[in-house]
Amino acid sequence: MLNKVLGHLAGIGLLLSTTSATAQMPMEHSQPAPPFRRIDQPIALKLGVTAGGLALMGLELWWFLYSKQKSQKADSTGQGIQEVTITVDGGYEPSQIVVNAGQPVRLNFFRRDPSNCLEQVRFPDFGIAQDLKLNQTTPIEFTPSAPGKYSFACGMNMFHGVVEAISAERNSRGTATSDAARIALTPNPSPASEGS
Repeated sequence: MLNKVLGHLAGIGLLLSTTSATAQMPMEHSQPAPPFRRIDQPIALKLGVTAGGLALMGLELWWFLYSKQKSQKADSTGQGIQEVTITVDGGYEPSQIVVNAGQPVRLNFFRRDPSNCLEQVRFPDFGIAQDLKLNQTTPIEFTPSAPGKYSFACGMNMFHGVVEAISAERNSRGTATSDAARIALTPNPSPASEGS
C-alpha cells in the first residue's frame, strides 16, 4: 500500500516538474534553417562508392548461399546403419544429407542453440517429432523405403533441412556425388509432390 502511494506521489511530482519547466521556457522565434547545400563530388568517387556497394552485396550473397557445405553423404556403420551428425546452431549443419533408400538411417542431432525454435525437430513424412536437449546428442532413426526427398524442420517451421534417399544402383554407379551437387542447386519439394 505504501509503495502504491509513493508511486502516485512520484508520478504527480514528475508531472508538475515537467509542466512548470515548459511554462518557464521562453518562446523564441528562430529563423528557418537554410536549405541544404549541394556538394558536388567527382564522378570517380561516385563510381567507387557504387562499385564498393555492389561488391559488398555480392560478398553477402556468396556468404549466405555458396560458402557453406551444401550436402553430406551418410557414413555406413558396421551394423548397416547410415549415420550423420547434425549440429543445431542457428540452423542445421549440414542441412542436406544423402542416404541410400531402404537402409536404416540414424541422424545424431547435437543442439548448441538455446533458442526455443530449435528445441524440436520434425520429420513429417515419418511421423517423428523429437525434442532436442541442449548441449546433448539426440539420435533419430528411420528408414526411407523409397527414393525421394524427405524434409525436416524445427518446431516452428523456420529452419529446414532435407534427407535425399537415392536408390542403391544409382549409388553403385558413382552418381551420388553428382546428386549431392544437384541438391545444392534445386528446390526441395516434398516426396508427395514428386509422385504427382
